[in-house]
Amino acid sequence: MHWPDPALRARIVDIRDNIIARIAEAEREGWLGEVEGLQTTLAGANDKLSQIDRRAPRTVDLPMPTPHNQPPKSDVRGR
Repeated sequence: MHWPDPALRARIVDIRDNIIARIAEAEREGWLGEVEGLQTTLAGANDKLSQIDRRAPRTVDLPMPTPHNQPPKSDVRGR
């Protein structure tokens, strides 16, 4: 399966938003065949976005490890 490039997510969002606007126009004009085709295209754009979101790297905030069983550090001056 070919996964969409995550760097193109913003572009795909723009395309999806344009498709939604075109669907609204087609519905106003009564272009039923156009509406059906655009809804199929919209489903494809939404699918690409969900693929990107599923594969997006997730970060986890982990605390810094603390050393255990180490002798105490001596003072720099040798005390």
